[in-house]
Amino acid sequence: MIGDLMGMMGKLKETQAKVEATKQRMNSVLVDENSADGMLEVTLTANRELKSIRIDDELLNDKEQLEDYLILILNKAIAKATAIQEAELAAVAKEGMPNIPGMDSFLK
Repeated sequence: MIGDLMGMMGKLKETQAKVEATKQRMNSVLVDENSADGMLEVTLTANRELKSIRIDDELLNDKEQLEDYLILILNKAIAKATAIQEAELAAVAKEGMPNIPGMDSFLK
């Protein structure tokens, strides 16, 4: 029993280290989002850090349109980045979970 508990604790620590490594790796995963007309492009990391914005000169003439584009495109990019990060972290966490009877149905 104690050996099993120690094994599970070791597995949990190993999983925690893998989760941290995955979080660091997400800094190099880039997510691009563009407006349909190509007038605005943003790039984020999967950790949702803004890396670049490209704005067409035409958008600079219409403040309200630019603001609308920024909100729309940034929200889309953030949603994509969040989905990527959550999927990656869930895969690492599930892989590292100890085999506890009944836990599979709880995690679904």
